Amino acid sequence: MAQPLIKKDDDRDDEADYSPFIGIEKGAVLQEARVFHDPQLDPRRCSQVIAKLLYLLNQGETFTKIEGTEVFFAVTKLFQSKETGLRRMVYLIIKELSPSSDEVIIVTSSLMKDMNSKNDMYKANAIRVLCRITEGTLLTQIERYLKQAIVDKNPVVASAALVSGIHLLQTNPEIVKRWSNEVQEAVQSRAALVQFHALALLHQIRQNDRLAVNKLVTSLTRVTVRSPLAQCLLIRYTSQVIRESGANNQAGDRPFYDYLEGCLRHKAEMVIFEAARAITELNGVTSRELTPAITVLQLFLSSSKPVLRFAAVRTLNKVAMINPMAVTNCNIDMESLISDQNRSIATLAITTLLKTGNESSVDRLMKQITNFMSDIADEFKIVVVEAIRSLCLKFPLKYRSLMNFLSNILREEGGFEYKKAIVDSIVILIRDIPDAKESGLLHLCEFIEDCEFTYLSTQILHFLGIEGPKTADPSKYIRYIYNRVILENATVRAAAVVTLARFSNEVEQLKPRILVLLKRCLFDSDDEVRDRATMLLDENNMEFVFGSLDVPLVNLETSLKNYEPSEEPFDITSVPKELKSQPLADKKAPGKKPTGLGAPPVVPASVDTYEKLLSSVPEFLSYGKLFKSSAPVELTEAETEYSVNVVKHIFYGHIVFQYNCTNTIPEQLLENVTVIVDASEAEEFEEVASKPLKSLPYDVPGHTFVSFQKPQGVLAVGKFSNTLAFVVKEVDPSSGEAEEDGVEDEYHLEDLDVVAADYMLKVGVSNFRNAWETMDPDSERIDEYGLGSRESLADAGTEVVANSSRSHTCLLSGIFIGNVKVLARLQFGLEKNKEVAMKLAVRSDNEVVSDTIHEIVASG
Repeated sequence: MAQPLIKKDDDRDDEADYSPFIGIEKGAVLQEARVFHDPQLDPRRCSQVIAKLLYLLNQGETFTKIEGTEVFFAVTKLFQSKETGLRRMVYLIIKELSPSSDEVIIVTSSLMKDMNSKNDMYKANAIRVLCRITEGTLLTQIERYLKQAIVDKNPVVASAALVSGIHLLQTNPEIVKRWSNEVQEAVQSRAALVQFHALALLHQIRQNDRLAVNKLVTSLTRVTVRSPLAQCLLIRYTSQVIRESGANNQAGDRPFYDYLEGCLRHKAEMVIFEAARAITELNGVTSRELTPAITVLQLFLSSSKPVLRFAAVRTLNKVAMINPMAVTNCNIDMESLISDQNRSIATLAITTLLKTGNESSVDRLMKQITNFMSDIADEFKIVVVEAIRSLCLKFPLKYRSLMNFLSNILREEGGFEYKKAIVDSIVILIRDIPDAKESGLLHLCEFIEDCEFTYLSTQILHFLGIEGPKTADPSKYIRYIYNRVILENATVRAAAVVTLARFSNEVEQLKPRILVLLKRCLFDSDDEVRDRATMLLDENNMEFVFGSLDVPLVNLETSLKNYEPSEEPFDITSVPKELKSQPLADKKAPGKKPTGLGAPPVVPASVDTYEKLLSSVPEFLSYGKLFKSSAPVELTEAETEYSVNVVKHIFYGHIVFQYNCTNTIPEQLLENVTVIVDASEAEEFEEVASKPLKSLPYDVPGHTFVSFQKPQGVLAVGKFSNTLAFVVKEVDPSSGEAEEDGVEDEYHLEDLDVVAADYMLKVGVSNFRNAWETMDPDSERIDEYGLGSRESLADAGTEVVANSSRSHTCLLSGIFIGNVKVLARLQFGLEKNKEVAMKLAVRSDNEVVSDTIHEIVASG
């Protein structure tokens, strides 16, 4: 039985207006359809019955073959009625019933008669129905009539024929392509809809011929297109041609861009918006080309029509993701949209402002957002939270106000995804902004005091265990963690026990007090909590759990499965440290890596991770404390036989190259893998140690190291040539066993440069002015440099500067190797002759370092 359609009354919320079709059944309607056979037809009643049949079909009801045939034949008898309303209903039901080829013949003559009728309504609808239900053989017979209909003086008939052609193009393209001349003539029609449908059909006919599409766009952009809808279509086709012809082709796309810019002055709002959106989406669009489109969109922001405001702010939001400086002129208009009644518009305005705002506007934005957050749904709140996170990373000095805002909304009501987004944002800010660690961890501690989500509580406890022991006063977090042992469910209690044990392992002065707390956990009601406490009270187990594991997890798992319980305990030293290749048949076929929520979190390797890895190599223990580790530098191209990247580890007197290697060939096992480094272009470096990789199975990453000694206190730079050397052995695909004999081989890698920037560690300061003034003024070195002729400051390498800016100041802070604090103030200026000048002022703890910074800049 069909479900009732209930519609709320706009005037009275307490009453409902029910559908006239409520409670109808297919059987009863089919009985009513017998009225189609009456000698004296009642047009009104017949129309009502057809409406019920159409309703049933649209609600998903299906008619059996017999039922459908009976209804179809009954409907054909209604052609004898001349009543216009009933005839329109007949056309609709025939289209919906989709009769078979045998049944179509019954109505073909009637439809053909209507198609040649003087009544335009009959003619237009008959064309639509015929093209919907007939096959290719019959279409050839009526093709002449369809061509005539396309150029018919009545726009209703012409549009019906053109729309039918668009549908027929999917099933009978050969027939439709023969109508090109008629369609071309219809494009010049004065009727708006006819021109729109004709242009759509003509483009579809030519869409596989790039030259023909280019010719079509070229011809139409030179004439006046009357229909705003057709103009919008033409703008889209023009954008497509520009994209396909390549960005900024001087010979091709300039006239088309001029056409788009001209459309910004059209009288129809839809054309203006379509042109503005097309310009903003062009590849390689310059700021000069973008400016008129942004100006038009800015005017739409203050429109009285919600749809225009939404369209404009949504487009500006997309532009802000790529070119935030281009949207800054619209900030005042967007601020007024924060209080817009349409919450979608308000959310887009907020997120755009957060992307385009400057450091001075952050506090004002936060006040406006605070009142706004309570009025929107969680999915919009998540978008705002992600925008605030990006803003904080952009302006790290404003972390206090942004972190306080995140902590405040964390205490408010909200669903799991919303809370998770806030927690993730705070965690990222703690990792990327050192000054935010203390306050961020305390905010998380306060949140878990009243957190209803077990997953978030366990994740925060795990994060506390990693970051808490590294803070200045780790003891203040113990109370929050132990409260979880007392007040929470078993899962959270178990996580809290592990976190306490981690504090005990890493903070020696807290160990006696934490051990007392862990002993209390031995009496917990849950087995898992008691077992964890028992295991972690043993110092040997604690070292095993939190220390580095020297054996592959796969080998450990295999050894544990093979271990038979006996009086002798399991000995971890018996686990083989070399990873054996798996049979290829057991390996999963490579597929796409999961993305979105299903993807594992990508956590970049931290300095602590690298320190643990390097400390496992005895040759590097004498090098002292690790100063800096670079981001991985790719030494091979994608999709090559072997994937290799290198991380540069900088020590005071040494540099270690960590080569991360992956074998991408399933049928090979690489052994004795090492990298031969040629330092002939780096004369100040001397190779002192090399640690080869014993085995590199398929798809299992491995590391090999090469270390160099360099003069202490000298800024040593140079280029290193790299060659991957190894012994390759063939692997049996069925067993995974490698052959005993191998062949020595080499693989050339890209060169690696050690540059001056490798000796500078980026470290932010919370207050640059105070830090600058506390530095010794005698260490300050100032000089000016010319950066050559440029069109704007953005072209001089300062992309964050608006093109209209004539000056810009940039503040930098960091630590130079040797633990020397460095602050730099750069001032850029664009002179009248387009020459860019830069004034650099440097202060540091060591005057020599200040001079060195200037020498690096002067050398280029």
